[in-house]
Amino acid sequence: MPELPEVETVRRRLAPALEGRSFDRVEIADARLTRPLDPVEVARELEGERVQVVDRRGKYLIVRFESGRALLIHLRMTGSLRHAPNGELEEDPHRRAVVTLDDGSDVAYRDVRRFGTWLLLEPSEVDSYVDARVGREPLDEAYRAKHLAERLHKRRAPIKAALLDQRTVAGVGNIYADEALWRAQVHPLTPAHELTPDDVKAVHKGVRESLRAGVRRQGSTLRDYQLPDGSRGRAQDRFKVYGRAGEPCERCGTPIDKIRAAGRGTWYCPGCQVLRTDRYAASRSSSRPSRSRRQSSV
Repeated sequence: MPELPEVETVRRRLAPALEGRSFDRVEIADARLTRPLDPVEVARELEGERVQVVDRRGKYLIVRFESGRALLIHLRMTGSLRHAPNGELEEDPHRRAVVTLDDGSDVAYRDVRRFGTWLLLEPSEVDSYVDARVGREPLDEAYRAKHLAERLHKRRAPIKAALLDQRTVAGVGNIYADEALWRAQVHPLTPAHELTPDDVKAVHKGVRESLRAGVRRQGSTLRDYQLPDGSRGRAQDRFKVYGRAGEPCERCGTPIDKIRAAGRGTWYCPGCQVLRTDRYAASRSSSRPSRSRRQSSV
């Protein structure tokens, strides 16, 4: 799933093409993209809107119009956007929508698995909708370790799960959570509320560093993610742990291991990300629910 670095890269590439331009014609070919709203009605509402700024919050791409309305685009797992400056789009069986701008160029939305969403919001709805779903922006200059500590101090979930919660910090997903925790030298199963103040500072720094590295390399292309011109991101070439099971840690040489955390494949270094909470490990084994109890709680 595209995370903050990927969405920010898309934003930076699309902003010059969209800002100041009007949506002349909009075609939405997949009803799942706007459900439960009628795609024909959404397309009609979008036509004539002039783009003021292309913004981002967490994993949301936000196209803000001069009218005050905004189009929220969430790429989910396989969504991507293409810009064709000359209005000449190549054939694509996975194309779900096309916006023709007043300069004749096209912006197409493609989505292989069709989980992405477009949501047109009225001026009074935009900020409240996003604020209810995502936490602080981790790359803002004003974002401090104390803000992360406030979100973690009562969380008994593993730190990996806490970071994946978009209300904890906006835009961090599976890839950059693993990369951040490696930088922080924190085991992904460490209970969030048991992190020391120094641990929280290290995680805060690790989140910012991993995201900045991803943005510098224009995101990570593992399968579907591409930039609006069709090129690939390069962040995957510099991953510290993600997807590197069995390879040596560049810091200590220990082979990278893969486990499950928060239901997700999780990569970490057993040599320099040690689970120091013996009490937590013991409580997990002693309080593990029976099979029937686990099934009944699903």
